[in-house]
Amino acid sequence: MTPGARLQAVIDVLDTLGASDRPADAIVSAYFRQRRFIGAKDRTAIAEGVYAILRREARLRWWLERCGHAATPRALVIAHALVAESTTVVALRAHFSGGRHAPAPLDTGEVRVLESLATHTLEHPDMPEAVRLECPDWAEAALRAALPIGFAAELRALQAPAPLDLRVNTLKTSLTEAIAALHRDGILAEPTPWSPVGLRVAERRAVAATQAFRDGWIEIQDEGSQLVALVTDARPGHHVVDFCAGAGGKTLALAASMANRGRVIACDVLGRRLERAGERLRRAGVHNVSTRPLSHERDPWVKRHKAQFDRVLVDAPCTGVGTWRRNPDARWRRFGPGLEELTGLQAQIMESVSRLVKPGGRLVYATCSLLPAENQDRIAAFLTEHKDFQLLPMATVWADAVGTTLPFLDTPNTLMVTPHRHGTDGFFAAVLERRATL
Repeated sequence: MTPGARLQAVIDVLDTLGASDRPADAIVSAYFRQRRFIGAKDRTAIAEGVYAILRREARLRWWLERCGHAATPRALVIAHALVAESTTVVALRAHFSGGRHAPAPLDTGEVRVLESLATHTLEHPDMPEAVRLECPDWAEAALRAALPIGFAAELRALQAPAPLDLRVNTLKTSLTEAIAALHRDGILAEPTPWSPVGLRVAERRAVAATQAFRDGWIEIQDEGSQLVALVTDARPGHHVVDFCAGAGGKTLALAASMANRGRVIACDVLGRRLERAGERLRRAGVHNVSTRPLSHERDPWVKRHKAQFDRVLVDAPCTGVGTWRRNPDARWRRFGPGLEELTGLQAQIMESVSRLVKPGGRLVYATCSLLPAENQDRIAAFLTEHKDFQLLPMATVWADAVGTTLPFLDTPNTLMVTPHRHGTDGFFAAVLERRATL
């Protein structure tokens, strides 16, 4: 594809995204499925172009507003090429040639944008800090409160692309063997700093095409997500529920921790997501997992299985602030309930699933959010209403589950990892134990 054709593809994707309520990754995947003739290098360039603009959307919109131009997909592409990629005016005009597969020539308003932005860079001294940091209004106050010292650093880290992390499937192999297998396919990987079963790939590669992936030796999973599964401390012989299992990433990790002994039930209200977990379970050689679609968080199944489980993991639906590196469009486009509705749903889920935990068992609450309203506030509210549960110090949980000293000393009672401090997605986890007796 020519550079102009790639730009037109980016414009097409952004145009579809603006008219849809689906997230960017789904839009990009659908675009390529419908155009299988597009080669691998062009697919990579187009996807990177779309995500680069989404990561800089607030700043680009600020520039366009300053120019008096609407933030159309074409205008966003033009502004991005000029202020973020230092594309020359001559080259950009050539790309917008109106030729076969290329964007139509620039109109009068777009020419004014071109002339206005030709000498500028992405950031400007007059930009408000929230714009420079790509922080939406709805999250700014809460994030400033949650990150009184590291607000700017964490928001900068959330602008960058996430690394490619893998979890080694200990049911089939070891870290050393997995590293060697990936190396044979030309992929360099090294152990992650915190997870004892994690690998980080040096650059974005087609890991799913490797023999190690096809044989079920590795799974793609952010290190922060791995840590949540680890502190759940599911052991061989345990009965475990992964209540908001989704496509089964943490379910697989729990099964591996249990060495395929005991029982894991993966639940979700979206049955189709559970169906997608089936192939992953088979590839990983997991035999102790069953799936259970639920109608809602208070499904009668919960009542029927009261006090039967050693571990219940709730990876609760949340705003996903901690995953903005992977889902930059989630800053600006809400794909589900808002914060107030989510906190209510989180409370309802906790109230319901706590019934599943047997005396002496543990309820692990986790989110991929950095907002206190979804994390610390949820735990405090739950403990106020449920005197039969107690918060376990994370240092103790970590030592028992991982076998080392908790490296996150700033949060000794809960787990909180962030992109800037730990190089992971943002994750929170708290481990609550049901008292054997009151």
